Amino acid sequence: MNRIPEGDGVPVPPQPLHVAIGWQTGHGVPDVDVSLLLLGPAGRVRGDADLVFCNHPEHPSGAVRHLGGSAPGAPGDRAADWLWLDLARVEPDVGRLVVAASVDGGGFGRVPGLDVRVTDAAGAPVAYRVVGEATTETAFVLGAFHRWGDGWRFHAGGRGYGSGLAGLATDFGIVVEPPPPPIPGPGYVPPPPYAAPAAPAREYPEYPEYPEYPEYPEYERPAPPPVPYGPEFRPAVYQGRGKETVHCDPGLPGGCWVLLEVESYHSLLTTVQSCDAYGRAEDFLLMAYEDDVRARTVALVPRSRPLTLRVDADAPWTLRVLPLSHARRFDSHVEGIAHDLVVYEGPPGVLDFLHHGEGHFAVHRHAPPEDPLHDDEERIQLVNEIGEVRVSAPVAGPGLLRISGDGPWKCAVRR
Repeated sequence: MNRIPEGDGVPVPPQPLHVAIGWQTGHGVPDVDVSLLLLGPAGRVRGDADLVFCNHPEHPSGAVRHLGGSAPGAPGDRAADWLWLDLARVEPDVGRLVVAASVDGGGFGRVPGLDVRVTDAAGAPVAYRVVGEATTETAFVLGAFHRWGDGWRFHAGGRGYGSGLAGLATDFGIVVEPPPPPIPGPGYVPPPPYAAPAAPAREYPEYPEYPEYPEYPEYERPAPPPVPYGPEFRPAVYQGRGKETVHCDPGLPGGCWVLLEVESYHSLLTTVQSCDAYGRAEDFLLMAYEDDVRARTVALVPRSRPLTLRVDADAPWTLRVLPLSHARRFDSHVEGIAHDLVVYEGPPGVLDFLHHGEGHFAVHRHAPPEDPLHDDEERIQLVNEIGEVRVSAPVAGPGLLRISGDGPWKCAVRR
């Protein structure tokens, strides 16, 4: 990918593109919201419709759409907020598209791993920029697409604002109505000065740590083979209600894993199944009985046909198909809630699991086939228990762990 420093630019194809603002989540890390402004000849918007963001997700021209962000994950996950744009459909009097981002409840200095990625419609990288200079700013111009002759160029960099998206938008001509001032009256007390919110409390109580294990003398271990994440591609978002069959993008790379993020609320049961070549449901990739589901699982893209999935919930649901690089990775310890997909990158050892819940707790390991002529994956069930459990299972080396439960869980590695 073209990694461009501040102020530099690279040519971009005049075709549909994806822009992702990415960061690393954590306790006290604010969410990042991406936005885009379409600027006319004077370097200002032509009207309020030229600001595309979460509350105004599509430009009237159809050239820009806000796709939304990845599902919330555990601390340490990578997250992203996405834009789609088609430069060929940008109106002739628009000469610049400004990519910006904003946060609430803190400044960008509290957002680790901030970056900007531009890819084409097939997922091929176009431009990449790491943002490392932020401090107290609450809004940032991170880059811009400029007309350049008959084409376009993407330039990195811009300026920060301490007044949030409202201050940034005002600078480009958006009229932001200020909130009405309070009306003093008998007993009126002015509001206290703003203070950044404290880090959110844990969503579940502390539980005893794993028992201590004897230490073993250090010795040199061979480095395990890396987990093949597969190529990057354009993320896709599907929405529906009830039972529907999802036909994924035929351009997904065959033989590679993809990360599935599923959200549904107020549903008695949410399931995701893979389908065969005739559209018939096969293996369960997710089965969640929780009322509110925010889950991750994995699917293997067939080599000879597009990936087809069956999603079923008695409430509206959202399915995101993401590159496996968005999954969490660990080599010694990881924890989460309910259903998740994590990548174990350590050597052979023993996995110690602790699950605090009432229902089924299962762990499946997915790994590349030992036989290179075999075009499927190796899938092994490591754990199959009910309720509150403390259980151990051997692991042969790096691979994907698909964890399913109904409460908080932890996993520690003994080597």
